[in-house]
Amino acid sequence: MSELSYVHGTSETPLIGATIGAIFDTTAARCRNRDALVVPYQDVRWTYGELQQRVDALAAGFIAMGLATENRIGIWSPNNAEWILTQFAAAKAGLILVNINPAYRLAELEYALNKTACKALIFAPRLRNSDYLTMLRKLLPELHSCKPGYLREKTVPNLRWLIGLDDASCDGVLNFNSIPTLSTQANHEQLRRRSHELQFDDLINIQFTSGTTGAPKAATLTHHNIVNNAYFVGERMALTTDDRVCIPVPMYHCFGMVLGSLCCVTQGATMVFPSEGFDSRATLQTINDEHCTALHGVPTMFITMLDEPDFTTFDLSSLRTGIMAGAPCAEELMKRVMSEMHLDQITIAYGMTETGPVSFQTSIDDSIGRRVQTVGRVLPHVEIKIVDQNKRIVQRDTAGELLTRGYCVMPGYWEDEEKTNAAIDNAGWIASGDSAVIDAQGYCQIVGRLKDMLIRGGENIFPREIEEFLYQHPKIDQVEVIGVPDAKYGEEICAWIKLHKGEIATEEEVRTFCRGKIAHFKIPRYILFVEEFPMTVTGKVQKYIMREKMASRLGLDAA
Repeated sequence: MSELSYVHGTSETPLIGATIGAIFDTTAARCRNRDALVVPYQDVRWTYGELQQRVDALAAGFIAMGLATENRIGIWSPNNAEWILTQFAAAKAGLILVNINPAYRLAELEYALNKTACKALIFAPRLRNSDYLTMLRKLLPELHSCKPGYLREKTVPNLRWLIGLDDASCDGVLNFNSIPTLSTQANHEQLRRRSHELQFDDLINIQFTSGTTGAPKAATLTHHNIVNNAYFVGERMALTTDDRVCIPVPMYHCFGMVLGSLCCVTQGATMVFPSEGFDSRATLQTINDEHCTALHGVPTMFITMLDEPDFTTFDLSSLRTGIMAGAPCAEELMKRVMSEMHLDQITIAYGMTETGPVSFQTSIDDSIGRRVQTVGRVLPHVEIKIVDQNKRIVQRDTAGELLTRGYCVMPGYWEDEEKTNAAIDNAGWIASGDSAVIDAQGYCQIVGRLKDMLIRGGENIFPREIEEFLYQHPKIDQVEVIGVPDAKYGEEICAWIKLHKGEIATEEEVRTFCRGKIAHFKIPRYILFVEEFPMTVTGKVQKYIMREKMASRLGLDAA
């Protein structure tokens, strides 16, 4: 009898039944004198003992401000030490942390604050060209005339506190560094009681999913979701207290917050933040200076670092592992990352925000082929099935939609029963929207997004397959394939191509490379050579923007 595409991760290690605060305190006691947090650009170097003192002082300060259990506290900031303090202090005080994308503008910020009824907002003064304080003054015109904690603005009626980092100060704004000074011994006693009363199934975090249409959905996660996910991801990387993890990915995203900081805390490793936002030179310099052993990033981050003109001057020999996720990794890139960056044990991870986030991950000893062609095997205590259009499980090596069930699945979208019921079925399965294949050994290959699948003249085409083929061309550095409207075939194939530095190629040269090697209907009709791709803050290519630009450029909107 043929085997079905259903896998269930097993482990001799049971699930952890503890809150984030309990895990943090256990690690702090075990690793008190070891480095916990290093942020060179802020001149921060704290041991676990020092970090614990600062976290507890901040958490007691939150209580002194009148923030109650399950109150929502937003953070609108790039990566910094204050983000880490807030993450763990909020967890210990029983607050629900709302991660707000640093790229959000006023309309998006207003939506996030009102959707979650945030009572407090921590914000950075600025990031690059974004002046957050100026934006907040526009959103909150009464800010200048009220005391901190007394906001009563109609546009965001639940917001009471604005908390500024660094020099983000003005009337109505409380300085972040002053929060610990507000607390009394009684507040510390309250903190201890709260921490003891919290349950691991309590809600702890709200993350906004990045949709291309409509308002973002507020995925809500529990302590149990992310503590266990962080722990088992760290186990698959074989992290120990001797590891120092370089985290250039954003903290507002699960990649930074769960796979970065929380993963380090569950294992007693050191968190190292090279810069506010991704900076390839700062990341390389930090790895060199801090002797980092692990590095997280999306493929475009690794490409950018490898392309640094003086890349070879940085000593990266301390590196061994890390996570590459967020987009497929080409084989040539993986070979370079493993050889030139010494990341011979780097892992590939796959998942979604709603599953806290990882469900599949490669092992540190998987072959290059497994790392570039698959996303590894299922994590412990997670169930996966691949289904057809009728929701029936397909046979192994057959493509279908990937569904996830287990401890990692979120309870739901914040106060949105309709969207929650549409996402999670009665049996607890959540659909990914990804087309995937599971082989006989349990390795999973992501074929593509179901919504990204092209249908050209009745032929189902997945862009990933064409992209993988084109990466074999010696001149091509990066390629993204999309579908554009076509009156005759419904959709036609378009490839955006970035060449290696110094290379020149023509459209016909690329098509000639394809002929006779892939089916004729998979050869791109349209080819555009570019220097860069439209990207999200987390380094993902925004294909929907590419489609819009290409359709407009070619005059295909009417088609």
